[in-house]
Amino acid sequence: MSAQADRKTENLPQWKQEEVADLEALIENYESVGIVGIAGIPSKQLQDMRRDLHGTAELRVSRNTLQVRALETAGLDDLVDDVEGQVGLIGTNDNPFALYKELEASKTPAPINEGEVAPNDIVIPEGDTGVDPGPFVGELQSIGANARIEDGSIQVMEDSTVLEAGGEVSADLANVLNELGIEPKEVGLDLRAVVAEGVLFDPEDLDIDIEAYESDVQTAAARARNLSLNAPFPTATTAPTLIAKATGEAKSLGLQAAIEDEDLMPDLVSKADAQLRALAAQIDDEEALPDELQDVSAPAAGAAGADDEGEDADESVDDQDAEADTDDDDDDDEDDGDGAEGLGAMFG
Repeated sequence: MSAQADRKTENLPQWKQEEVADLEALIENYESVGIVGIAGIPSKQLQDMRRDLHGTAELRVSRNTLQVRALETAGLDDLVDDVEGQVGLIGTNDNPFALYKELEASKTPAPINEGEVAPNDIVIPEGDTGVDPGPFVGELQSIGANARIEDGSIQVMEDSTVLEAGGEVSADLANVLNELGIEPKEVGLDLRAVVAEGVLFDPEDLDIDIEAYESDVQTAAARARNLSLNAPFPTATTAPTLIAKATGEAKSLGLQAAIEDEDLMPDLVSKADAQLRALAAQIDDEEALPDELQDVSAPAAGAAGADDEGEDADESVDDQDAEADTDDDDDDDEDDGDGAEGLGAMFG
C-alpha cells in the first residue's frame, strides 16, 4: 500500500474503511480480479447470479469511489478506468477465459425498455401472434412489421426487422415487444476487464472459440511431430518412432545386401528359401530338380518378408503425415520408390 493511499483510507469514516478492507481482501484472495457491469439487472436477479457463482467466483458491489480506492491500494490501476456506472468487483481462481465463458453462459433474455439502445437487430418473427383481430395489427404495421389479419388472428407474414442494432427503442416498439413476449436483450454480469498474474485482459481478448482453439493446438502439435519425424529431429516424443524406422530400414538394407548378421540369419534363410522355391516352381522338368524340390509350389506373395519391418516403420511415419495434413507427398513418393527398388533387387 502506498503512503498516499494509506493516508486517504485513514481519512475515511469507519464504515468506509471496513468496506475498503473487505474489497482489498477480495482482491488479495483471488488469482484473477475483474470489473463487471451490473446495469439493468434487477436486485433479485443479481442476488441469484451471486448465488450461482458461489464456489467459483465472488462478486462484491460497492460504491465506485471505494472500489477505486481498493484497486489503487492493491496496485491494480489498470482496472480503475473501467469503474464507471453501475459496476462491481469479481474475483476468481479460474483463468480469465473460464470466467468470461461462465459469465456469458449465465446471461438470460430480458425485455427491453423505451429509450434503451438495441444490442442487436430486433426481429418480429413470421407466424401467428396469437392476438385476436383489432388495433394491434396497426401497431405492428406502425413499427415496420409485415402484419395482417388472417384466419381469425393477427399474422406476421415474414420475419420483420423493426430496429437495427444501435437504434433507440421507441415507446411503441417497447409496447409491441412486451405484448408479444419478445425479449431481445440479454441480462447478466458484463465483464469489462480482468487482471490475472499482472496481465490485463479485455473482453475482446477472452471471446474465443475454445473448441476451435483446442483443434488448432492439436493440429499444430501434429504438424510439429510430422516435421520432427521427417527432418529427422529426435525429441522425447518422436525418438521411439525414429528409432523404430531406422531399425526397420537397417534390417531391410541388411537383407537386400545379404549381410550375414546373427539377427538377420533367420530372415536371410527364409528369403533364400522363398527365392529358391520360386525358381523351382518355374522349372517344368521335375527330374532336373532334387527330390526335396519336386512338387513345390511358388510361395505366396510377400512370403519372403524381406522388407516388412522397414515398410512398417515407413508406414508409421506416413501415418503421421496424414494426420498432420502436410504437403510431404514428394518425400513419401521417394520412400515408396526406394521400397520398389528393394523389391526389385530381391526378386529380380
